[in-house]
Formats: sequence, C-alpha cells, structure tokens
Amino acid sequence: MKPLLTALALTTALTLPGLAMARQVTLTTKLDSYGGDGAYLAFYVTDPSGAYAGSLWMAGGKSKYYQHLTGWERATGGDTRQINGITGASVGAGRTLQITFDLADALFDAGYTLHVDAAVEDMRDSPGELAVPLTAQGAGTPVRGRRYIASFAYDM
Repeated sequence: MKPLLTALALTTALTLPGLAMARQVTLTTKLDSYGGDGAYLAFYVTDPSGAYAGSLWMAGGKSKYYQHLTGWERATGGDTRQINGITGASVGAGRTLQITFDLADALFDAGYTLHVDAAVEDMRDSPGELAVPLTAQGAGTPVRGRRYIASFAYDM
C-alpha cells in the first residue's frame, strides 16, 4: 500500500510521512431543516487522480447504515477500519456539525478534493452531497450541498 494511504488510514489528521507542516482546519456543516431523522455524513478526501486518499470523519454511529453513504462505500469498499476512532453522532435536521483537526499542508492547492456523502433514514441518500477542492483560496467560502447540507465551509 502506498505510504500516503497507510498514513491516511491510521490518523484523523491526514498527514504525509516525514511532513512536519500541518494546519488546523475546521469543517462547519449546517444541515437544512429537512424534517427527518439525523443525517449520516461521511467526510473523505480524494487525490488529484480521483483515488480515495483517506477518511476525515464519519457522523453516525451505526455501521449498518454506512452502506447508504455510497460514494464513501465505493471508495473504501465499506472498510470500517478507515474510520476507526473518527466517528460521532448523526447530525439532526437544522443542526450544525463543527469538527477541527490537523490537515497536512501538502493537501492544499495540490489537486485534493474533500467529499461529503449524506444519508437520512427513510429519505433519499445523497452520495456526492458536495465536493470541494482543498485550496487556500477556498477557505471560508460557504458551499451549498445538493440535498441535506444548507452550508459547508472549511477554515484554516
């Protein structure tokens, strides 16, 4: 396995081996008031070629529902080891999820993309809810999701 993939799978901080520089990044995700149960959200990164590079966070604690996060499921083969230790509760309609972690500087302005998949029980799944290139210029710029995310932004 490539050294990058190994490092990404083992940490929540997506760091490259031997790379000392990382920055603190905060992801802020506000959900629409869609009138359903809490949303499961998968936050993951792909490299410049579109290949899976690592998982950042999984909102939702019951792994039997992860199959509904089909972009993440397809990228990882459903391997829950990719999210070991980086999970939290599902996010209620109208609520905001804010998570902060260190992310390697090398991922910014290098063609990497942050993806979010969403799924809500008894409602339509939303693979590819949003995809945002990781750029220094894009920091702080809110983006709307396709179905459940009212606003998403990352700040450094």
